[in-house]
Amino acid sequence: MTTADSVPHRISARVRILLWLLVVMAVALAAVAATTRSILLRDVDHRVERLLAQETGEFTAFFERGVDPSTGTRFRDPERLLRVFLERQYADPGEELIGLVGRTGGRGPAQLTQGREIPVRLPLHRDADARAAVLASPHRSGTLDRPEGEIRWAKVRVVPGGGAPEAAFVVAFHPEREREEADTVFQILLAISAVALLLTCGIGWAVAGRILAPVRLVTTTAAQLTEQDLTRRIPVRGHDDIAALAGTFNAMLDRLERAFAAQRQFVDDAGHELRTPITIVRGHLELMGDDPAEREETVRLVTDELDRMSRIVEDLLLLAKSERPDFVTPGPVRLAELTADVYVKARTLGERDWVLDGHTDLRPDRPDDDLVHLDEQRVTQAMVQLAQNAVQHTVPGARITVGSRTLADSTTELYVADTGPGVQPQDAEVIFERFRRGTARRGARGSGAGLGLAIVRAIAEGHPGGRVELRSPESGGATFVLVLERATTP
Repeated sequence: MTTADSVPHRISARVRILLWLLVVMAVALAAVAATTRSILLRDVDHRVERLLAQETGEFTAFFERGVDPSTGTRFRDPERLLRVFLERQYADPGEELIGLVGRTGGRGPAQLTQGREIPVRLPLHRDADARAAVLASPHRSGTLDRPEGEIRWAKVRVVPGGGAPEAAFVVAFHPEREREEADTVFQILLAISAVALLLTCGIGWAVAGRILAPVRLVTTTAAQLTEQDLTRRIPVRGHDDIAALAGTFNAMLDRLERAFAAQRQFVDDAGHELRTPITIVRGHLELMGDDPAEREETVRLVTDELDRMSRIVEDLLLLAKSERPDFVTPGPVRLAELTADVYVKARTLGERDWVLDGHTDLRPDRPDDDLVHLDEQRVTQAMVQLAQNAVQHTVPGARITVGSRTLADSTTELYVADTGPGVQPQDAEVIFERFRRGTARRGARGSGAGLGLAIVRAIAEGHPGGRVELRSPESGGATFVLVLERATTP
């Protein structure tokens, strides 16, 4: 037993579309924000490297080519060199320019600064341990990781001659502020992304609802359809895929409505046709007496009606099989031989002036090739049915022609022509339908149920590109033609 708890929870297409949209947007926006932050931090590193290289390069050039403004000669005192250089430099907000000069007597080096405050928690010129680590490092540049903040540094050692004390020029940069700006931009991008996701959620919900509205309408319409009511249709708006879906669904409903209508009409007509012989059989059996002659006549009438019912049932079964894909199994057939066989079989249907119109090939490039591709048994059945139809509507001695031809466009035609009274124009539209004999029949009524020409049409249309046509010659009579457009074998 299926319970409400066992039914899986369904997520609507609208929600799934929105979720996928949000996931894609969130991943894209997060990637953009992270990539932007990474680019900004990389730019900070490059800027710091360029700044350190620039400051050390300027000091090296000043040390090699600079002169003391007070004496006009080369610098001999490292302290004087560093002091003059520092007075002429303007450092960036996070940059420190420091001069360190050795002292005698074991004391630490003297420190020269520009005398300005650095907007960091602990600048290098106030951190003796960090300053000592930079001075003691054998490298020309490096990074100090401190709890108070990272320091990127570079130094140039000054080794003057003449017994002057050793000195060093140090450039220190505190990248905290630059990195905080990058983090601020990253946070702003995250906030903007969150707002964009909220807007996308609202817009996506509305757009998805509008796009899927026809789909929901299809679902609602399909749920309301029944065998008794196939008249509902979906309004088609626009020219997009959803409009194409609605149009396809409406076309399917049109086909279903026609199929159900044809089925109901077919059942009604079949019931009507079978009800008559059943009534006749029952009436004769109920009135049958004990007289042997009367009993023999009743048995003959009942047998005749039962035979007619059997033919109707067989025709109905054949028409039902015509809906199957294997109803027609085409194969290579010699058209002239097929036409001759149909002629021989048709001659036994009645005393008529039977004429075989020999197969003629109207294609000048292949005059001797009459090989066609069709179902020999079904086509023979259709042609014999047309011949039987011609016999029923002509008098003894009337001419009936059986023939075939291949046209220049490789279309194959098989036809039966008679010299009877012909078919009325109003009847030509209905005689190929099931149980329809027309409002003004030509000739005798016969014993048919109005299924013969319907079977002929089913056989013709079972072939690719096949159809049956009624042609009325000016000389009178009627010509029924099986037109098989793709029967000629390449």
